[in-house]
Amino acid sequence: MSTIAAISTGPAAGGIGVVRISGPDALSVADRVFRAASGKPLSALPGYHAAFGTVTLDGEPLDEAVALVFRAPKSYTGEDTVELSCHGGLYGTQRVLRAVLQSGAAAAGPGEFTRRAFLNGKMDLTRAEGVMQVIAASGAQAQRAAYGALEGRLSGEIDRVAAGLKRVSAALAAWVDFPDEDIDDLSDEALLAALEDAHGALGALLARFDSGRAVREGANVAIAGRPNVGKSTLMNLLSGEERSIVTDIAGTTRDVVEQTVAFGGLVLRLSDTAGLRETDDAVERIGVERAEKALARADLILAVFDAGAPLDAQDERVLALCKDRNAVAVVNKTDLPVRLDLDKINSVFKNVVQISAKTQDGLPALEKAVAAALGTAQYDAAAPQLANERQFACCKDAAERLAEATAALQSGVTRDAVQVLLDAAIESLDTLTGRRATDSVVDAVFSQFCVGK
Repeated sequence: MSTIAAISTGPAAGGIGVVRISGPDALSVADRVFRAASGKPLSALPGYHAAFGTVTLDGEPLDEAVALVFRAPKSYTGEDTVELSCHGGLYGTQRVLRAVLQSGAAAAGPGEFTRRAFLNGKMDLTRAEGVMQVIAASGAQAQRAAYGALEGRLSGEIDRVAAGLKRVSAALAAWVDFPDEDIDDLSDEALLAALEDAHGALGALLARFDSGRAVREGANVAIAGRPNVGKSTLMNLLSGEERSIVTDIAGTTRDVVEQTVAFGGLVLRLSDTAGLRETDDAVERIGVERAEKALARADLILAVFDAGAPLDAQDERVLALCKDRNAVAVVNKTDLPVRLDLDKINSVFKNVVQISAKTQDGLPALEKAVAAALGTAQYDAAAPQLANERQFACCKDAAERLAEATAALQSGVTRDAVQVLLDAAIESLDTLTGRRATDSVVDAVFSQFCVGK
């Protein structure tokens, strides 16, 4: 395997810039560019030792640096590794990398260091994906969940389920091969209990996926309502800045105004939409059409109603658009006398909050309602989590095979047929953790990584 190198710190000026070198020739490559102040070559150092010195290119000193040596297999990649920590200027760090590449290392591809860690048995595929989750985490709960994946909570749960199924499969194989032998615990009741236990564990993982995704990735939230109910005021309140123009003139918002905000520990991608109404204004009509498209793709709709006015035809249109959708009714302007039909609102929406966007009253209630609607109110970041669609698909396939195996056993199908379904479920779980993942699956996972990780 070749020796690779890349900049492992972000593409911005900082206190230090780190160039990582990994592979069989990592130490000899580093010795060609690094001169320790002690005069001792890095190849003479044991693992987990550091040396201060100078990085050179064609004999010209580039920068002072600290070289940290890791010896295989006790390194991130499982290979000999050297990390050169220099001053964090962009140009200077690039020159250090150039010196390393000219001295025999190859440029690392996206995620290649972590890929080598996976191939060298340092981590399974779910823990490797956890690395990028930690990097991408945008909030406290997302970071805790990501660290759980990196720590191996998901792989531990999947391994537990798979190990149980493999014991059942082995017993079935023995029963099929030696039908006259007395195989312990192979009654239909014991088989059904094992299948149902595994199916229940996978079902719990699947049930947490949507709420976990909202925590990890944030949610697309559309603010909708008829003109002048306070949509733009609410948008500005949640954004903490004047993103939308607020006037008493109906139709002021002509297009979708977007902003990403942190609200209640979640990342929300807000869209302030044009007021939903019939209009002869061609520009405003385009805005209304775009508003309806934004509503169609939203994970959550904040439907805003004016507490000081009775429902009209335009409000009824909003009610119809929110039917069977994930939505929160936001009754705004509660600082005014209430004339709105609250019973009608409560009959349509599961989550209803009353606020005054003008005086900022009711925001804590809105936070709770948003969390309830997105399923994050009871989110447990410490529980094992499926982190992406690949993991979800593998888990779902395994659960479906187990459901089929249970139905087959209950209907009297031969046990060898049950074992085929059981083995298919095990294969899906092993694909999830990477034990049976194809090269194309591994390629797809690591193609999403950044260079240097």
